[in-house]
Amino acid sequence: MADNNTVARPYAQAVFELANDGGDLGPWSESLAIAGQLLGDRPLVEYLGNPGFDDRQRLEFLSGLFKKAGARLLAGGDDKGTNFVKLLLENRRVAVLPEISEHFEALKAKVENSVDAVVTSASELSKKQVGEIAAALTERLGCDVKVETEIDENLIGGAVIRAGDVVIDGSLRARLEGLATALIK
Repeated sequence: MADNNTVARPYAQAVFELANDGGDLGPWSESLAIAGQLLGDRPLVEYLGNPGFDDRQRLEFLSGLFKKAGARLLAGGDDKGTNFVKLLLENRRVAVLPEISEHFEALKAKVENSVDAVVTSASELSKKQVGEIAAALTERLGCDVKVETEIDENLIGGAVIRAGDVVIDGSLRARLEGLATALIK
């Protein structure tokens, strides 16, 4: 059985091409992100799997849910969005919407020449520090960088930066672990 990422990739590629051709990357991105968050909820996926429902009922339920959550393209107001949800339902793939959303965002970032970076530090970073990190990553990666910050007190000090496939571990914990390994040898 194929994993969700393998199943999601062609759907993400297809909806990305549809959105890109129509100049609707932003609205599709927003709608898929909301749908992905909603369908990341296991009880909801199990509820949708109830054999007592047919695809029409599932579509009505999802359309209402997406409408309330703000996923307007998938909420029945757009034929392309509705057809996409119908296709997922017919192929029993609606549960992979979180992965479809992730792959869509990766494709969108590639076209927009941008990358999302997460900087995890032991304490809160100043705006100046975040700006310096963003500038350094922009120079190193050669694309626009959107930086988000997280705090992990287990790091002791320093930071870990994740930007696409790049991981820079400048945490004090990693340095101490490296030192411990060197001393053991």
